[in-house]
Amino acid sequence: MRVFKFGGASVKDGAGVRNLAQIIKQYDGQLFIVISAMGKTTNAMEAIVEAYMKGDRSLLEQRYDALCAYHYDIVNELAELDKNCIEDLLLQLKTKLESEPSLNYDFEYDQIVPFGELLSTTIVSAYLNAAGQLNEWLDIRRYIRSDDCYRSANVNWELTKELLAGLCVNGDGKLFVTQGFIASTENNLTTTLGREGSDYTGAIIAHVLDAEYLAIWKDVPGVLNADPRWYPKATKIDELSYWEAIELTYYGAQVIHPKTLKPLQNKKIPLLVKSFVEPHNAGTIIKSSEQSGALQPIFVLKRNQILISMSPKDFSFIVEESLSDIFHVFSKHRVSLNMMQTSALNFSVCVDDSKYVKAAIEELQVQFDLRYNDEMELVTIRHYNKAAIDEMLGGKEVVDSQVSRKTARYVLKASEWKF
Repeated sequence: MRVFKFGGASVKDGAGVRNLAQIIKQYDGQLFIVISAMGKTTNAMEAIVEAYMKGDRSLLEQRYDALCAYHYDIVNELAELDKNCIEDLLLQLKTKLESEPSLNYDFEYDQIVPFGELLSTTIVSAYLNAAGQLNEWLDIRRYIRSDDCYRSANVNWELTKELLAGLCVNGDGKLFVTQGFIASTENNLTTTLGREGSDYTGAIIAHVLDAEYLAIWKDVPGVLNADPRWYPKATKIDELSYWEAIELTYYGAQVIHPKTLKPLQNKKIPLLVKSFVEPHNAGTIIKSSEQSGALQPIFVLKRNQILISMSPKDFSFIVEESLSDIFHVFSKHRVSLNMMQTSALNFSVCVDDSKYVKAAIEELQVQFDLRYNDEMELVTIRHYNKAAIDEMLGGKEVVDSQVSRKTARYVLKASEWKF
């Protein structure tokens, strides 16, 4: 059995859905297809949540109508389908939006945004059946169970294994279609696994069902040594070890969701990153192996960063107790640390500029003298050499840096990148 995960870009329109069908037609045996919301639907769903929580009925109706129109357009592109296939889901969403929201934003987010995945999988499943590729649509919330940490739920592995193990996957050539990103509590309240969590869903299923491999289908030829949107000279990497891939996700590479690799590595299940544009090309394989040979420099850029520096007000040293207090505040406000540096009297971190950071800064200012710089960028060079460093830093203002044996990291003042 193999698990395929298709992202939103692969099913952004009718042509994408037809292309997905052509790809899976090339594979025999059991397939478990995990699909994200179509195109930029998750962004649209988040905009709906914002209007819903603000009580702006006019804006909410406008955004809901746009969501409906987008999905109906895709259904109409697929002549084999009737628009009735998604009417029930859209009605359920409308009913939810007509109710009064609670005061818990994260809870409401998880009850609304997953409709994107439910709509996409319903359309794809219906199209495949109409095209003769018989499949079973599954509501993954019945099988992947989690705690109630909304928007970043933690998987209840024991219960998930029990429920997925009871799923009949022994039929020869059986095809399942299901959602990524979503789960549910033991009380059947919908949760999400974190933004871009569909990769993680694929890994959970592959791990529990002992898949031959997990393939993630993207609009790039594989794992590249940089994001081509800012580094036009990016090239494909043919093979990575789990270790190297985990390092890259830690530093912010966006090709693979950070939680995806551990369930695969634990069972030595290979991960393929392939192109839905050129599906016959090999792509990149990530597997359990020692990295053979020296890797080329790999570049990861994180934009919209804030560099925060703290010193104790009483001029005491930064010690374990101080660090514990700092980490507690960042964890409490859901602020992830992208880079950290410590000295006797100073502790600095680089974090994403988000709505949570301001509250963390205000709380830390009670105990520490604090300074921060916004509009920063964090560039990481994995397997660096002098030429790579010179290329990245040329014409840039370096605010902070951190260099180890294999990795060089630089906090830079934001400016235009030219190569």
